[in-house]
Amino acid sequence: MKAYTIDLRQKIIDTYESEPISQRELAKRFRVAPSFVVKLLKQYRETGQLAPKSRPGRPRLLDAEQMQVVQDLVEAKNDITLEELCSELHQQFELTVSNAYLHGFGRSDVHFGSPFNMVA
Repeated sequence: MKAYTIDLRQKIIDTYESEPISQRELAKRFRVAPSFVVKLLKQYRETGQLAPKSRPGRPRLLDAEQMQVVQDLVEAKNDITLEELCSELHQQFELTVSNAYLHGFGRSDVHFGSPFNMVA
């Protein structure tokens, strides 16, 4: 799920500061979860910031350019194997990527022509 916009966050803060309204009523008015309102108000009180916190997790191995190369390779050669994709990425970018990583990448970002290409 994507983070709520800064504009919505600002409206919630402004309404809370200008009107005598409970956090639950505020959540109902803006159609957000009450826990979101509680966390937003706490974050605003402690830091003065409205921006969403960065999400934890490991950064992607492939950047946008490299993902586009994979997409282009798959479109150019529909029956390309995962091993061939790994080899091509290593040749072009000196980047070592496992078959398992590309398999997961294929399910989310690249649409392979045949499900049989997904076998590692």
